[in-house]
Amino acid sequence: MKSESMRIKEISLRQDPDLRKELALLARGCDFVLPSRFKKRLKAFQQVQTKKEESLPPSLSQTIPTFYFPRGCPKEKVNIDAVIAKIEGTFSQFPNERARLEDMGKVAKACECPLYWKGPLFYCAGGERTGCVSVHKFVAMWRKILQTCHDDAAKFIHLLMNPGCNYLVQEDFIPFLQDVVNSHPGLSFLKEASEFHSRYITTVVQRIFYTVNRSWSGRITCNELRKSSFLQNVALLEEEADINQLTEYFSYEHFYVIYCKFWELDTDHDLYIDPKDLARHNDHAISNRMIERIFSGAVTRGRKAQKEGKLSYADFVWFLISEEDKKTPTSIEYWFRCMDLDGDGALSMYELEYFYEEQCQKLDNMAIEPLPFEDCLCQMLDLVKPQCDEKITLHDLKKCKLANVFFDTFFNIEKYLDHEQKDQFSIQEISDWEKYAAEEYDILVAEEAATKLEYCVLNTFDVYHDLAFRPPTVGVTYLAMWPRNLFEQ
Repeated sequence: MKSESMRIKEISLRQDPDLRKELALLARGCDFVLPSRFKKRLKAFQQVQTKKEESLPPSLSQTIPTFYFPRGCPKEKVNIDAVIAKIEGTFSQFPNERARLEDMGKVAKACECPLYWKGPLFYCAGGERTGCVSVHKFVAMWRKILQTCHDDAAKFIHLLMNPGCNYLVQEDFIPFLQDVVNSHPGLSFLKEASEFHSRYITTVVQRIFYTVNRSWSGRITCNELRKSSFLQNVALLEEEADINQLTEYFSYEHFYVIYCKFWELDTDHDLYIDPKDLARHNDHAISNRMIERIFSGAVTRGRKAQKEGKLSYADFVWFLISEEDKKTPTSIEYWFRCMDLDGDGALSMYELEYFYEEQCQKLDNMAIEPLPFEDCLCQMLDLVKPQCDEKITLHDLKKCKLANVFFDTFFNIEKYLDHEQKDQFSIQEISDWEKYAAEEYDILVAEEAATKLEYCVLNTFDVYHDLAFRPPTVGVTYLAMWPRNLFEQ
């Protein structure tokens, strides 16, 4: 080690310009180089090198407090033994101190958790395998969570995740949501329509990942869950009997709209649609070039569906929400990915013109004179105000409050024309998606009422078949008017 250190110092010494000059003179035999001066300079140089090699004193590193808590910041005043005692008291009320899924509501309250954590608590303790959970097994599980997880996000992740993971994938939410379907009073009407359980659950899962999984990784991390409003919505499930009031994730009416829209396009009813099917959405409003981009894999998931050139129902959920509300961060990212043809992270003038060409063709077919691309480009640059005039970045669009106008200009002809007639700066209390879902639900319910009336009058099988695919509606007063055996005739 000493020889290595001396070698490094020698190299550093030779690199000093003043000493190198004197060493060169000395090597040529010049007698005017004073040995004493050389030694003095050498000693000073070695002292500087020694100071550079000295490390910071340990005391300085110890003064920086811990600031990173991936599982939540530990709370000083948590009495774990008191919580465990309360849980044991709750289990003592059950036969043989074993809790079934129906009993887990009381256990969740003893754990100081929201009511609908009962399913995850039950399954994490092994209840799915045996049908019940013993007090000893549950206490051991919950004590470990209290010791290692220090906030609700970390606890919820731990309850749902697979062993060895620190994130949640889509399948992890299924048991939790199935328990919500089975026990929430706002979904009690679904008990007799079990075939729609999986469709509703799929819709909710996609909405969770659409909103929470900001990284698009397909894995919800503790930090992403912590930053979202999902756990607050889970807590509201207990307080809100009307599931449709929870519009961000759990609304049944929103599911009804999404599923009916998909079924209208899915002509062979295999839960997959092709580009021709999707092109029929909203009377061919979306351009063919954008349809191609959606099926290119830029925003779809699932290798099997991509290989066959199909769009799954799960992917359609993302499409429809993004199409009807282009102001949210996820929807802006969705359409930006589609328009970024070369994947360089910016929309060039060439890419904008590529999509605008088809819009011009559609306007010509409608006998409407299109705006020249150069004029349209000037309008869009004034609208977005990008940092660089030669390209538009994702950051530029997220800062722009009229991203919906920008996107519709390039691939949705119907909405492009609507924007020309509307005041874009009018104040709106609800989101574009909530407004769309409410309007479409009223239309679908009215259609169903008319279809049922036609069936009663004509008693035709075709009308019955068209209506039978739809999930049951909820909260509609006219339902009481129809006999229970209407579809049994």
